[in-house]
Amino acid sequence: MLPKPHSSHAQHKTSDRNLLGREERPGTLIREYRPVASILPFFSIPKDTDFAMPLSDQSLDRLRALVDVSVADQKKGIPGVTVVVVGRDGKDLFAHSAGKQGITSEQPMTLDNIFWIASCTKMLTGVACMQLVEQGLFSLDDGDQIENLCPELKDLKVLRSNGVLEDKKNRITLRMLLSHTAGFGYTFFNERLRDWSFPAGIDEFSGRIEDVTQPLLFQPGEGWEYGVGIDWAGIALERRTGDTLNNYLQRHVFQPLGLNNISMFPNEDMRAKLAHMHARDPDGTLRPRDHLLRRPLVVDLDNEKEIASVFNSGGAGLFAKPQEYTKVLAVLLNNGTCPITGSQILLLNLWAQIEVEVYKALSQ
Repeated sequence: MLPKPHSSHAQHKTSDRNLLGREERPGTLIREYRPVASILPFFSIPKDTDFAMPLSDQSLDRLRALVDVSVADQKKGIPGVTVVVVGRDGKDLFAHSAGKQGITSEQPMTLDNIFWIASCTKMLTGVACMQLVEQGLFSLDDGDQIENLCPELKDLKVLRSNGVLEDKKNRITLRMLLSHTAGFGYTFFNERLRDWSFPAGIDEFSGRIEDVTQPLLFQPGEGWEYGVGIDWAGIALERRTGDTLNNYLQRHVFQPLGLNNISMFPNEDMRAKLAHMHARDPDGTLRPRDHLLRRPLVVDLDNEKEIASVFNSGGAGLFAKPQEYTKVLAVLLNNGTCPITGSQILLLNLWAQIEVEVYKALSQ
């Protein structure tokens, strides 16, 4: 954990309150990046819901036009876009790319391009953890299990709005980690946590476990905050299985579904097709920037020791071809069974338990 902040930081007070009525979220702190879609949960869906119904020609034309117009202004619009809509049968209802791989690139954006899917990783880490729950290797509510697997969690402090660090009173459970109720945050969303981290700061995309070992923002189970909890769920999975999170996902999720272009360590072909990252200046103008999650893109793929030194981020670590990511969504729409390969990767009845916790937290 980072050193205790200087007293000047401890005196900083944040009075803003978040949507839950708690002291938090004084505004988005980062201007260059926002995580892609959130995560958990995808839940059990009535079997009579028709997710394979084709879109009308008019709808397809409108979608295609929306995608195309979004990239018309390469200076202040979006450099390149890929949109994929998938049905329960695993077939694409719509798949279209437009624009370029980046504002400095002449290469067109295509359906074969690879994206850093950032927080969309969270859903896949949740699937992996729920597989272990189904197998009896994980308990959703056993705080002793999680904190014994991750002893770093035992001594975490709770950072209050006045800058004071108080002792953690509750044990952290897997349910809390998966539903963002353990107390973790993100420095780029949370001013209190950001100020505490000064002067060294915290970089959740550094590829180091030390940067997700940070104070909690409330007592475990007593609030909701979007943060690095699912990174810790991934760490617990690694220690429970003795495998890396990336290897586990490859063997138990991606390979059974026939997916070859989704990984925490993109191969050379994936790297060559990577969509560029950009920042947007205050006037709306785009400029190129380096990827936030850089280490997996430059690591020597033939050097096992170097690969082993990179943190497998369960919250934001994956790179993927959009059409492959949506194949996982089709499995969830199909109640855990791949409509193409017939492989069952999840029994979705357990997801309802996570749903209850999320709605409970949001309603408080």
